Amino acid sequence: MGRATDPSLAPTLTDAQWERLAAHGERFEVVAGDHVFRSGDRAYDMVLVEEGELELVRDALRWMGEEVLSTMGPRSFVGELGLLNGQSAFLSARATGPGVMRRVSRAHLRQVMNEDDELCDIILHALWARRESLRRGPAAMTLKFVGEDTSRDFLALRRFAERLDLVHTAVAVDAGDRSTLATHDLREDDLPIAFVQGEPIARATPGLVAEQLGLSYQAQEADVVDLVVIGGGPAGLAASIYGASEGLTTVLLDAVAPGGQAAATSRIENFLGFPFGVSGGDLIGQATLQALKFGVRVYAPCEAVSLAAAGDALDVTLVDGRIIRARSAIIAAGAAYRRLRLDRWEDFERAGIYYAATPLEVRQVSSEPVVVVGGANSAGQAALSLAAGGSPVHLVVRGAELSLGMSSYLVDRLVQDPRITVHTGANVAGLDGGRSLERVRIDTVGEVDARGLFCFIGADPATGWLGALETDESGFLRTGTDLTMQSLQRWGRLGREPLPFETSQPRIFAAGDVRRGSMKRVAAAVGEGSSAVASVHRALALV
Repeated sequence: MGRATDPSLAPTLTDAQWERLAAHGERFEVVAGDHVFRSGDRAYDMVLVEEGELELVRDALRWMGEEVLSTMGPRSFVGELGLLNGQSAFLSARATGPGVMRRVSRAHLRQVMNEDDELCDIILHALWARRESLRRGPAAMTLKFVGEDTSRDFLALRRFAERLDLVHTAVAVDAGDRSTLATHDLREDDLPIAFVQGEPIARATPGLVAEQLGLSYQAQEADVVDLVVIGGGPAGLAASIYGASEGLTTVLLDAVAPGGQAAATSRIENFLGFPFGVSGGDLIGQATLQALKFGVRVYAPCEAVSLAAAGDALDVTLVDGRIIRARSAIIAAGAAYRRLRLDRWEDFERAGIYYAATPLEVRQVSSEPVVVVGGANSAGQAALSLAAGGSPVHLVVRGAELSLGMSSYLVDRLVQDPRITVHTGANVAGLDGGRSLERVRIDTVGEVDARGLFCFIGADPATGWLGALETDESGFLRTGTDLTMQSLQRWGRLGREPLPFETSQPRIFAAGDVRRGSMKRVAAAVGEGSSAVASVHRALALV
């Protein structure tokens, strides 16, 4: 593809900038054909080209030969966003001739980004631009998903890759299309399958793919972090960003991928600073990049199953038995989507039922009739997004009026949209179809055609794994002065009161939807996550 000349991909450094960056690199020499890193390397460094040239190569895969993507000349740096999130290299870099290079370790790269704002901005913009450029070209074949278009497991892989901003491609097949399956050398019961550098993973899951990509948690010996944040929604991302930016070594865990319910929101119109609205995916993507900028170690999918005191520290046990030891924790695990108690619900969860209306889901039902159930803002935004995508929409609301649970600006737009039929005082009473959803029965009007049912009926707090912490009758965590008198008496024996956002266990905090009394809004969750970090600092100072 030739020499990289796009300034967003290969920024020109001044003499002073180059000298400051090169001072962090270890000098070494190369000859033609030497690799400075290879695809699959779990730990690789940023490489500075002092003299000579490096070419970036997508290695040969099972079904295609290698391809040179670009070349980088003197005073350029080689690397992309994986340097910050810990992802294994998915491209190789090799010398075209003799040259002099400098290797900047990830630790030194982090030091540069922490201490030099000018270089930090240049590097971050370049790494991000390179990731965006690579996703549109041959590099996307290094991570390939193949599955049935209506499969929930296939959708989970795609959502995982999109939320983590992984360079990938997805190929949808019809399970009955034996010619397509044969082309990919697949059997129907292998689906969904992931190809990582051309090597197949049958019946792939996000966890298996993350393990192969180096994105799963790997504890370092005697590693104790200052703060572990459990849950990667707006509250968790805000907490991790503020924690890391203020000098706390911070780990962020999410059982699926960063974003939570906010990432499933097609449009957020009342978030400060976005007068024209912002999609949940875009907001979460920028927040995740910001977390990486400040050095947050993000792991997903990574599910916590217990949290307990261990002397002066806290032990977070993961579903695979690995343990993260931390001095403090913020629980921002959010809530799990509620389901309707209907026959065949589980059947159609894999083929027509959705809990989000991001562009990914909207594309699944493009121009097909759909039903949205729910009376809050998320349901209203979903209905508008689906209608804009060409789908006739039935919005089913249990309450007698839309205005009971929805913002007025949304109500006005919904009732004025000719593509949306609103059913108030109504319920979804049945589902029907073959391999996928075809019809939905609404108790007030009967059956309607529907190729998708979008469910926004609320969520239950994800606190079942936190047996030792005090909750209210609905399972939401009590914090601060909202703790019961019995818990407050125990705090009295500790010689202090619980801090804002602190749970019944010292140095364990809660923020966002999982906390009793939270506002259940994106902006409020961001505020709670950042405010909880202030309490973390105070608590750690008391230890």
